[in-house]
Amino acid sequence: MSWFFLRTFPVFDVTHLHKTYQCCIHQYKTSFSLTCKTAVKAVIYLASKFELGEKAGIKEIAEFINASEHTVGKMLQTLVKEEVINSARGSTGGFYITVKQKNHPIVNIIDAIDGKEVFDQCGLGLSKCSATHPCRIHNDYKIIRDRFKTLCYQKKVSDLCEPVNKGLTYLTG
Repeated sequence: MSWFFLRTFPVFDVTHLHKTYQCCIHQYKTSFSLTCKTAVKAVIYLASKFELGEKAGIKEIAEFINASEHTVGKMLQTLVKEEVINSARGSTGGFYITVKQKNHPIVNIIDAIDGKEVFDQCGLGLSKCSATHPCRIHNDYKIIRDRFKTLCYQKKVSDLCEPVNKGLTYLTG
C-alpha cells in the first residue's frame, strides 16, 4: 500500500470532519470527476445558506467555489433533475436546498453526477481489473474504496456544511 493511501485513513475520524471533506473529496482523485467534486462543493454551499433561507444563483455559487459558471450551471440543472437540490424561477429565484435534502447522504450527489459505479473502479484506472483478475493494488485499494463508500453513505450534507458555517473549511480550490 502506498503512502498516499495510508495518509487517508485518519480522515474517517468524525471529530475531524473538516479534514474529512478536504482529504476525501480532493484526494480520492482516481474516481470522482471534477464536475462531481464541484457538485459536492455547490451543495455544501447551498446547505450552508439554508439557515438564512437564502437562494443562490449560478454566478454566486461559481464565484464562491471558484468554478466555471458554465460547469456550475450544467451541474446544478442535473442536481435539480435528480432532486438533490431545488430551483425557483423569477426575481426571487435561485437554487436552494430543503431540510429533507440537507439530511440526504452525500452519496446522492455522487450518484447524480458520476453514478455509484465510481465505487467499483480500479485504483489505477484499469478497465479490466476485478476480483478474479486484480491489479497489483486491487486488494489494498478495495479496503480504502469500501471505507470511503461507507463514509459517503453515512455522512449527510448537513455534516459537511457545519464546518463551512463555523469557518473551519473552505470550499475553494
